[in-house]
Amino acid sequence: MALKQSQQLKLSQKLLPQQIMLMKLLQLPTLALEERIKEELEENPALEEDNGDAATEEELYSNEEGDDTEPEMEFDDSGEVKEPEERKINDEVGMEDYMGDEELDSYKYEVVNKGADDESRDFVVAGSVDFQEMLIQQLGLKEVTEEEYTIGTYLIGCLDEDGYLRRELDLIVDDLAFNYNINVTVDAVETVLKEIQTFDPPGIGARSLQECLLVQLERKPQKTKEVIQAIEIIKHQMEEFSKKHFEKIMRRMEINEEELKDIINEIKHLNPRPGNSDTRESNASAVVPDFIVVVNDGKPELSINGRNLPDLRISKDYSEMLKEYTRSKEKSSKEAASFIKSKIESASWFIEAIQQRYSTLTICMQCILEYQYEYFSTGDESKLRPMILKDIANRVGMDLSTISRMANSKYVQTPYGTFLLKTLFSESMSTDSGEEVSSREIKNILRDCVDNEDKRNPLTDDELCAKLNEKGYNIARRTVAKYREQLDIPVGRMRKQI
Repeated sequence: MALKQSQQLKLSQKLLPQQIMLMKLLQLPTLALEERIKEELEENPALEEDNGDAATEEELYSNEEGDDTEPEMEFDDSGEVKEPEERKINDEVGMEDYMGDEELDSYKYEVVNKGADDESRDFVVAGSVDFQEMLIQQLGLKEVTEEEYTIGTYLIGCLDEDGYLRRELDLIVDDLAFNYNINVTVDAVETVLKEIQTFDPPGIGARSLQECLLVQLERKPQKTKEVIQAIEIIKHQMEEFSKKHFEKIMRRMEINEEELKDIINEIKHLNPRPGNSDTRESNASAVVPDFIVVVNDGKPELSINGRNLPDLRISKDYSEMLKEYTRSKEKSSKEAASFIKSKIESASWFIEAIQQRYSTLTICMQCILEYQYEYFSTGDESKLRPMILKDIANRVGMDLSTISRMANSKYVQTPYGTFLLKTLFSESMSTDSGEEVSSREIKNILRDCVDNEDKRNPLTDDELCAKLNEKGYNIARRTVAKYREQLDIPVGRMRKQI
């Protein structure tokens, strides 16, 4: 068999480690960036906060200041001139030899933007006690056996973030036997579960929404007529109630519309997520804006929020150590010099990536500010122009992926509120007059139509489509349904009220 030789030309693109680092940093919001910088300061001793006495770049790899003398030549046993050890170290030390993929992955995120006159601003995040800890504390106050306490703590540990027990009791029985050597029946476990359901917040430990609502209703101190009827509806007509088949419920319960309204009002005051209340969620999170836009004399001005981000520099001690080791004639100093140089170069990459991130954010956001100038000047959402990633990418001369990372998870603070940057991006649609409008404007009109509809006879998607067409917006029913879902507006049948 004859051998055949051929050539093939292949073109491939490979990102540099610096580019990978920049992409990781670019997509981080300010709060995550702050944490990442702290992490990097702990991991890399060659990186430190700048207190104003930073070493110059030339100092990092230079010999002693003012030392311009040539190194004394040395000869080996064969009579050849020895190459200075310092030069060998500088030539042989390379980042690829000392940084693998695992180490590169540690440089994933952050940035710096703080002026000398900027004051430090602390964003306080309110803490909260975990509801499972609260339940265990309540369990400890009950007169239970050691076995029941173990079962109770295990059940509490199985609750999800909403406070529901999603795991089957027979599986829990098996877990108790295997992990704790406790042999109990399903009835015994359910008895302990019923005890937990008497704890606060009401509805905790339920296995379904139906059981959660029933537990809360049955714990009402006053069993009014409305409460008793609500228990009856949730227990026997949960499906009809969830689908808002009110006529069936009124017919079966033999009640009128006003009475059903009172019952529904009683049910509306129940908490469907006892383990994750809205109050706890609002206290446990904070939004830190990445961009701040202020309007002075009708002119919007941009600034990048970096008040809690420290300025960074290469450690002066490490640069001095590098010079000492490179001047040493001992071969044992070579490994130490290589390690120090790799840390210094890694720190330098990190600082450069942070500076580049700040530059990229500034350029892109300034372009968005100019593109949406009328909106930022007035706050009128009708002035919001249709804008996609490509519009900004073409103007700043950057890749679409860069713009996407820049806008991802970033918040902008304006005089009209704080919102996600990506909400400014919207598709364009044409009106009957040929004018291009943003999809955001259409969504606002859609929401207004839903807010002003007859709640006893809510509008269907077809009727919403017809109303928008009457206003001059050529939009299909499928698009109406898509926008409605994006606005978290349920279908017409689920919006029905009595």
